Amino acid sequence: MNQPRPPHFSMIRGFHLADWFTIANAACGMGAVLALMGHLAGNNPGGLLHAAVLIPLALVFDILDGRVARWRQTQSALGRELDSLADAISFGVAPAAMGYACGLDGRWDCVVLIYFVACGVSRLARYNITADALAADASGKVKYFEGTPIPSSVLLVLALGVAAWQGRVGAAIWFSRVQLGPWALHPLALAFALSGSLMISKTIRIPKL
Repeated sequence: MNQPRPPHFSMIRGFHLADWFTIANAACGMGAVLALMGHLAGNNPGGLLHAAVLIPLALVFDILDGRVARWRQTQSALGRELDSLADAISFGVAPAAMGYACGLDGRWDCVVLIYFVACGVSRLARYNITADALAADASGKVKYFEGTPIPSSVLLVLALGVAAWQGRVGAAIWFSRVQLGPWALHPLALAFALSGSLMISKTIRIPKL
């Protein structure tokens, strides 16, 4: 008599090759978060630079998963949802954590970083809902992005990586800090506010390659 397969076994069998690249994307993002936590805890002095490598590496896997899916013609709703979850970690939470670890730790900075992540997940949710409507034909390929894609946050990560390399973190972070009422704000945090706002813009349309 055949025994039923455990649910998790069936789920793993349902993954396509592209999905494993997506999981690698998420693993890099989570690795970056752990490296940053180690930096803040004082037991990983190179944590900032590790994150500056892992997050762009997540972007490499993010690009590869789409290309592999198209090559093998295995695009699916599961893959799209999995991709969004991975992107939320690697290009939303991890860059915000890196900003905080680099010294954007004032109360206003935290508000900005939370706003940035909220914009990122909103952008991903909107894309998933409207992907079918934006598709040009039965292939389901979207012709353009509304708002900047969340992986564009890698530009912030690279800038912070340069700051970390130069030792311009913590109290020495670029553009110093200002006091706004009872809370402090580092002007550099406004780059996260701009990035988040561009993600949720409906007037910006970027062709999808």
